[in-house]
Amino acid sequence: MNRIIALSALAVAAVFLGATLWVATRVSDDDQFSQCRSGTVAGDLGGPFELVNAQGETVTDADVITQPTLIYFGYTFCPDVCPLDVDRNAQAVEILEERGKMVTPVFITIDPARDTPDVVGEFAEAMHPRMIGLTGSDAQVKQASQAYRTYYKAHPPEDGEYLVDHSTFSYFVMPGIGFVDYFRRELTPDELADKMQCFVDNS
Repeated sequence: MNRIIALSALAVAAVFLGATLWVATRVSDDDQFSQCRSGTVAGDLGGPFELVNAQGETVTDADVITQPTLIYFGYTFCPDVCPLDVDRNAQAVEILEERGKMVTPVFITIDPARDTPDVVGEFAEAMHPRMIGLTGSDAQVKQASQAYRTYYKAHPPEDGEYLVDHSTFSYFVMPGIGFVDYFRRELTPDELADKMQCFVDNS
């Protein structure tokens, strides 16, 4: 009797293991970018947004994401982190362009009160000639931020000036596919370029 129970348990375990391997294989096979990811991305990120560009025109994600796109949420009055991150992104885009791969760099402000269309436009152009600067109403910016699950919170003003705490990830989005991965600020321009190229080459 014990032998039958043991064999039954072994059979159930084998079936469970086989099913697990089948599911894992299916997930891997279905993900065309599995070799590009350094880890698993939990849940869906990205989605529709409506913002205002440097020319004061209302644009949607479909207008902006017409080729592989690297998105960063920050603000132009940021004293240190944002300029460094956005410059790193611009350098990575330049590296890819030299390799014949085109990626659009995008800067979305999380401080629309100060970052008017003119301000984000000048900031983006100074960072990269093809960078798109986007702002909007408080509600528009909040909706875009929530789509990518970014965090931001303004400090109380002091003498009319204030800082804004915010997350510092960069988000890679492919037209017709959507969000594919996010990148930490610790990556060098070359490392970031290599990671983005993997997605571009396998799209």
